[in-house]
Amino acid sequence: MDAVQPVERSPLQLTLRLTWPFIAMVLLLAAGAATSFYMLSTVRAFVAGESLWTKGQKDAIYYLGLYAANGSPQAFERFTQAIDVPLGDRAARLALQPGQVQVELAREGFLRGGNHPDDINNLIWLLRYFHRFEIVQKPMEFWLVGDEYINALRDLSHEIRHETAAGDVDDITRAHWQATIRDINAGATPAARGFSEALGDSSRRLVAMLMWANGGMAVVLILLTLWHTRTLLAQRRRVEEALSAEREQAHITLTAIGDAVVTTNVNGEVVYMNPAAERLLAHAAPDAAGMPLAEVLKLDGEGSRPLAVDALVGQILQHKAGSTPAPVPAAANDYSIRTIVRPDQSVVPVKLVGTALRHQGTVNGAVLVLHDVTREQHYVEQLSWQASHDALTGLVNRREFEHRLEALLNRPRQPGREGSLLFVDLDQFKLINDTCGHQAGDEMLREVCRMLQSHLREGDTLARLGGDEFGILLKDCPAGPSTRIAEQLRQAGQELRLSWEGQQLSTGLSIGMVQLIPALISIQEAMRVADMACYRAKEGGRNRVFIYQPEDIEMTRREGEMDWVRRLRLALEHNRFQLYAQAISALQGTGDEGLHMEVLLRLREEDGQLVAPGTFIPAAEHYGMMPAVDRWVVEHTLKALAQHQRTPGAMPVHTCAINLSGTSLGDDALLKFIRTALTESGLDARTLCFEITETSAISHLPNAVRLMKELQQLGCRFALDDFGAGMSSFTYLKHLPVNYLKIDGAFVKDMLQDVTSRAMVETIHRIGHVMGKQTIAEFAESDAIVAALREIGVDYAQGYALAKPVPLGECLQGHGTAPQSMNRLASIATKEHQRRSSSPGGASA
Repeated sequence: MDAVQPVERSPLQLTLRLTWPFIAMVLLLAAGAATSFYMLSTVRAFVAGESLWTKGQKDAIYYLGLYAANGSPQAFERFTQAIDVPLGDRAARLALQPGQVQVELAREGFLRGGNHPDDINNLIWLLRYFHRFEIVQKPMEFWLVGDEYINALRDLSHEIRHETAAGDVDDITRAHWQATIRDINAGATPAARGFSEALGDSSRRLVAMLMWANGGMAVVLILLTLWHTRTLLAQRRRVEEALSAEREQAHITLTAIGDAVVTTNVNGEVVYMNPAAERLLAHAAPDAAGMPLAEVLKLDGEGSRPLAVDALVGQILQHKAGSTPAPVPAAANDYSIRTIVRPDQSVVPVKLVGTALRHQGTVNGAVLVLHDVTREQHYVEQLSWQASHDALTGLVNRREFEHRLEALLNRPRQPGREGSLLFVDLDQFKLINDTCGHQAGDEMLREVCRMLQSHLREGDTLARLGGDEFGILLKDCPAGPSTRIAEQLRQAGQELRLSWEGQQLSTGLSIGMVQLIPALISIQEAMRVADMACYRAKEGGRNRVFIYQPEDIEMTRREGEMDWVRRLRLALEHNRFQLYAQAISALQGTGDEGLHMEVLLRLREEDGQLVAPGTFIPAAEHYGMMPAVDRWVVEHTLKALAQHQRTPGAMPVHTCAINLSGTSLGDDALLKFIRTALTESGLDARTLCFEITETSAISHLPNAVRLMKELQQLGCRFALDDFGAGMSSFTYLKHLPVNYLKIDGAFVKDMLQDVTSRAMVETIHRIGHVMGKQTIAEFAESDAIVAALREIGVDYAQGYALAKPVPLGECLQGHGTAPQSMNRLASIATKEHQRRSSSPGGASA
């Protein structure tokens, strides 16, 4: 124990220990100086704002006087610009009132007040947190008085503008206005002067306060220096007193720690053992003193070579790293945990760390610390098991299952005995959780696991993949036996019954099976195909086995749809969708109310190719992605319309139609999303017309009606798309508050050849007009169809005969829309008139 050295400190640590109070005070002084500069900058910003406020007030009085004298619009415009400065400051002050602080409104107000953007944060901070202090409160009193005159000035400006706009103003009235302005100026000037003087007085008081504060901090620094010097002297005395007790404290510490500590001399003989070492090595310290360490510490596998421990001690004594402990190697370049053998032949795993003991630079022994890692090894084994197994069922988890599947796919597989992968899903398992609780569901899962394990072979792998899904790996199993095993599992699952609180719970198994043929080379592909097969089993009625066949057409279609899901997600993440639009032309009247169009969607692939919606919409609908697609369309359409609306000289947009899918109609959050998007874009809601198909509206009738009524209150309109395609179109029409009926294109395109189709178009149009709804005909693909629709009285038409779909930006710029479609309609109308005039009976025909 004589070799225990005091803890050495680096020069930097000693310096910091001595000087930290001074460093802290310097930092405090720096913080005080920074605060002083910030407060002075804030007061300067306040003074500058007051100057702008006063100038704006004076300019407003001057220009209002000019406007009252001669009614010049330029004078009124200059007045408006001048008075906006004090009004902006007033709005900012009101936005910072206690209890109703609105920082963004205050920022906007100070910007209107002409304040420099870099000063606004200072002004907000001052008025928000120091409004109760006298240095701010006194100037505020004059500011409030000045604002009363500003209000009076603004009210008078409204009166002058109203009278000037109404007609001639006589000289008496103008003289009265001039007198009122002089009175306002006479009252506002003292308030402005008082505002400036109070602000100057506040700034001087603040400077004095800061000087006193900095002086006080200097006094504190002097006192702290005296105190710290005294403390250092007292500390030195305490250290000298503590050195005499260090040996006893070290002994107590070694006795109390839980790790075994053994010290030796340079000859490898035991000098000291703490109580933990006595317990670990099963040797008493007095008996072990002076014994060779090799007789006290025996390592596993070294019974015939006790000198190996001496070699370890020699390595420790030769360690060059000062006094830094290092792991003791068990062999050359081997730092694994070792096992010691006690006299009763019991073994204990330990981590052995040793270091040389030095006194005044001379090595005079070694210290070994042995840490019992029995508990740690148990924890590691437990964590390893938990990392690869499911806690509820005890089966291997998905991670371990995929690891085993990968190992099987990577090894050579004998043809005909490749093995099989089963994907098992419990039928109606959610019903058990919902009706009997999750405890019943957990017990059912455990019972199913026991049943599945009882029907599998030795060496097969059963895993819980998550929730109520299981995976089974049948190694070296041909297709026939794999099918029989899958069917046995399905039959056993069908017969399984679980008694729970007087009820008999049952379930079924939908099993997807895939033979691990050489074509399946990745775990992702194998798991995906097995999952698809299980999905087909559930689609086929549940409680059945579906065996994947590479040539399965329906499976291939599902795989294609799954690929579209991936591509659609990427399109949403990277904005690969592109908006197109097709103009809708008015058939009756001039149609000069503005652009009427329908927004269409395209998908741009990575190679730049455009994909029509009919290719990817079915997959999006099947896998529930249409709400996300609809939201993308709404968001980007509103942005484009808002940008177009802000463009000078832009073509007015009367109606922009956006399609909504059936699943979006059932989305309760859609209404909030559209409201937010409208607010952020600043677009007039009356511009929007949402198109919903007849079948989707009927399928979600309550939600559809509620959504339509809520959005119509905002000003949006609705069109019922593909009207006439359903069997109960007219029955449901009276329940749907739509503004437009879009006649199903199947009737329109055949109306010239099929009298029934023409009759349907006429009937839909007439009933729509009776109910106060306008009609739009789709698929107007020829001039003859457009002429027939116009003759029937249909209000609008949409089709290639009038305009083709173009990118939304081009449509908003008028390419392929207004002039072209109107010229086209005029040409069609001329031809129709000529045809009627040349027919027997002239125009009356």
